[in-house]
Amino acid sequence: MIEFLIKLHPEIAIKSKSVRKRQTLLLERNLKTILLQVDATVVVSNNFDHLTVRCDSNDAGLRQRLIERLECIPGVVAFAEMQSSTFTNLHDIFEQVLAVYASQLENKTFSVRVRRTGNHDFSSIEAERYIGGGLNQHVASAKVQLKMPDLVVTLEIKKDLLIMVRKMHQGMGGFPLPSQSDVLSLISGGYDSAVASYLMIRKGLRTHYLFFNLGGAAHEAGVREMAFLIWQKYSLSHKVKFVSVNFAPVVDQILEKIDNGLMGVVLKRMMMRAASEVAESLGIKAIVTGESIGQVSSQTIANLSVIDRVTETLILRPLIYQDKQEIINLAIKIGAEDIAKSMPEYCGVISKKPTVNAVLADVLANEQQFDFSVLQQAVQSAKVLDIRTVDYQAEQQAHVVSELALLPADAIVLDIRSPEETDIKPLSVDGHQVIELPFFRLASQFAALDQTKQYYCYCERGVMSRLQAVVLQEQGFANVAVYRQ
Repeated sequence: MIEFLIKLHPEIAIKSKSVRKRQTLLLERNLKTILLQVDATVVVSNNFDHLTVRCDSNDAGLRQRLIERLECIPGVVAFAEMQSSTFTNLHDIFEQVLAVYASQLENKTFSVRVRRTGNHDFSSIEAERYIGGGLNQHVASAKVQLKMPDLVVTLEIKKDLLIMVRKMHQGMGGFPLPSQSDVLSLISGGYDSAVASYLMIRKGLRTHYLFFNLGGAAHEAGVREMAFLIWQKYSLSHKVKFVSVNFAPVVDQILEKIDNGLMGVVLKRMMMRAASEVAESLGIKAIVTGESIGQVSSQTIANLSVIDRVTETLILRPLIYQDKQEIINLAIKIGAEDIAKSMPEYCGVISKKPTVNAVLADVLANEQQFDFSVLQQAVQSAKVLDIRTVDYQAEQQAHVVSELALLPADAIVLDIRSPEETDIKPLSVDGHQVIELPFFRLASQFAALDQTKQYYCYCERGVMSRLQAVVLQEQGFANVAVYRQ
């Protein structure tokens, strides 16, 4: 039999009786929802101060799959892999314990703790001494240490049944979903928004996703893949929404109407306006961002203050004090690194000299030039999807996009970087025409080019150009590939 004992998060254990009951019921329900997908014979039992998961099987593969799931369920701080068996006498108990713990005790200090119920010819203390002394004799490198040992051998003797902990596993902790309501997380596919979303899930918040699309269908495909990964791994027990807003027209307006130094702040204010409307339409009362103090120019205290003035909706920033490397380390831990490191930066409004001390009056004056009907249209046209619909991406990833460093004689290079990037570092390719066509205009303007020519997209890192080439190929343009210097 496979058996796990689930320990509750300490903060759940100290709650009032009614709150604790609600939290454990939520966790019980979530365990059943997720684990029954792994195996239909799983039985989850609620014992108020702990839960148990049992399965009438000894399959090692199934045990590992259950462990992997339990490690990623909010509200589980730790869980013990249990072993139950009958015994004949105290020495039989010792031999069974030795078989399980001998290898774990090598070069470690340990103590034995016995919890006993029923009638036996030994006491709990006598059992601890006998078993501990035997382990000490049979494992030469081990040493008994009653205070703060490396390992505690925990046993329960219940009538004629021996229950022992084979191994302890760490869970993700936090509160069970959805004990703390819903939030709307602004996700870009990068490290910050992925980690911020994970931290909200860990706190028991059902986390929906809002994506501002600046790079077309390929950009959306990458971000949906990230959102799907986080949902499937850490919040599979509940359905959530993925909302996509085409923000390219908003970026066009900002590039044309807003002073260069204020572009980043105004873009964030537009995003917060849109996020607030989307959240309200979904009945959600808080927005989550991956912003961290001082990480980029828009994330100074002065600029964040100006950004927050645009909405009364609560904005949560779980990464506000963390360094970039700390965020990356957590992304690696939760399994989000591979997607995050491949995502290009779709900021769209790269200012030459972005302000770090925006003045609200200046921002408001600039926004008077902005056509807010463009923003309203973007919000009204938002796609609200079930997160489970992202599995179509496997097909999209199957596309093969040619990448060349040496171009054919008649090839034309499309520099798809933002205007600010091309101004700072213009692209020149000997013997070839270079056309500057920003990525956020590529989908709408590519068809107007001479379709008898072969085009090669270029960007600094090559990721955005590859994604855009995939989109154009899906639209039926076979004359597009990628140029890498």
